[in-house]
Amino acid sequence: MSIIRNPALADAGLKKINWVREKEFMPVLAALEKDFEAEKPFTGLRIAMAIHLEAKTAYLSLLLRAGGAEVSVTGSNTLSTKDDVCAALDSLGMQVYAWHAATDEEYFYHLRQTLSICPHVVIDDGGDLINLLHGECKDFAKNVIGGCEETTTGLNRLRARVRDGKLDFPMMAVNDANCKHLFDNVHGTGQSVWDAIMYSTNIMLTGKVVVVAGYGFCSRGIATRAKGMGARVIVTEINPYRALEAAMDGFQVLKMDDAASLGDIFISATGCKDVITARHYAKMKNNVLLANAGHFDVEINKKDLAAMSVKIEERKPFIDGYYLNDGRVLNVLADGKLVNIIAGNGHPADIMDLSFAIQALSALYVARNGRSLAPGLYDIPETIDRRVAIIKLEAMGLGLDTLTPEQESYMRAE
Repeated sequence: MSIIRNPALADAGLKKINWVREKEFMPVLAALEKDFEAEKPFTGLRIAMAIHLEAKTAYLSLLLRAGGAEVSVTGSNTLSTKDDVCAALDSLGMQVYAWHAATDEEYFYHLRQTLSICPHVVIDDGGDLINLLHGECKDFAKNVIGGCEETTTGLNRLRARVRDGKLDFPMMAVNDANCKHLFDNVHGTGQSVWDAIMYSTNIMLTGKVVVVAGYGFCSRGIATRAKGMGARVIVTEINPYRALEAAMDGFQVLKMDDAASLGDIFISATGCKDVITARHYAKMKNNVLLANAGHFDVEINKKDLAAMSVKIEERKPFIDGYYLNDGRVLNVLADGKLVNIIAGNGHPADIMDLSFAIQALSALYVARNGRSLAPGLYDIPETIDRRVAIIKLEAMGLGLDTLTPEQESYMRAE
């Protein structure tokens, strides 16, 4: 039985799900749904999912169920969960354990309930399900064949487990697939972060100084979009190669200590903690915007900021003003959590079509091959990545050249 907040919201949630299910928006998932319905490749298997629980995720869960799986689903972030989507999935007979703005205690209770089906396959976003299966919920892991991880932060946690010899089953690195990080991370994050910021603040970006922390795939998408909309962009980095990339892409590269006094908008997407702290707040302009696009709300140190403040209040939806004792106000967007999903609609459906197709096919790969794989972290097979790309190209009406036999022979020659 589901644990949701308001079943009466089901109709509104169904409208959202049906919108993204249009084949013009998510053609790869539509193609896979047709195949899965015919073949039922997940028959007899249970799948537990924890991903940002909104309409596009709902479509993924329905796709897996169409393939014969019993699916149990929750959200991977308390503020990104949409109650109407939860109600819609519940009305369709799905097991759903989530609601918007859950407390930490409620959030982990929902995760545990999701795992209580003793899944064969796990789809995770950030690593919380996997951590529970290796600790408090180890009894629920008895049937696990393997799983898939959606995001950079989750992969970092998995790699730490691999280094320590503490990963008990095979996991697929979905975030590292070409059809995920080249599009979801760059173009999805680039668009959705600015959609959310522009919607929630109603300010003009042109002429502003934007400081982007990090220059991984997500950060470069954010920086590139800002530059295209007329902002002056500063990038901060700890990696010398990425710093050079940013410089050669036309961005100013500074230490955060030096950028702190220059920025009008700060966006962090590093996957690390304490990227922006007290010593940076001390230098910032009045009314700067502080936003996070990393998975966990640890990049902008809110404890430091609160300790420096005489008052904290909501100035408008998704914007909290921290009033400092020197009269300045620093504005934190979306409570320092994922701004693009909490203050906006998340990535476009067209982009998540690629990412969730990789998830679905990786889950199928685990179901079919996981028992023969040793515990560890595995790259997505090229056949899966390529299949998704080709379906998307065909749906977009785009062409792809192929090598002649002579060209193939030439390319193989040493």
